[in-house]
Amino acid sequence: MLPAVVQEAGTGKVLMLGYMNAEAYQRTLRSGNVTFFSRSQNKLWMKGESSGHVLKVKDVLVDCDLDSLVVIAEQLGPGTCHEGYRTCFFRRVEGDNFVEVEPRAFDPQKVYGSPSSKGRAQ
Repeated sequence: MLPAVVQEAGTGKVLMLGYMNAEAYQRTLRSGNVTFFSRSQNKLWMKGESSGHVLKVKDVLVDCDLDSLVVIAEQLGPGTCHEGYRTCFFRRVEGDNFVEVEPRAFDPQKVYGSPSSKGRAQ
């Protein structure tokens, strides 16, 4: 299981962090769509399979220890985060507080339904 950081092609902005097992990695390379392994649901999931906010692979980089990945991807849709933001990293640490530093890009209620029915974006 490898951590996979997804960066937006062109901007380099970090969009999200997920995990890939061998099958998710191979599916990502074959399909050209970023696919992860959900540790909580114990299954593969392609980013965007329910939201339509697909991440198209442009490049895959591996670190010097061969134990983590950076996936450069084109974001197809207004955002990656299941909370409605362009990136999952929309908060900044300021002292003891977390401050939202970018506006919501889409209404997650319209994309995913009730908050309790969708814990993670897919």
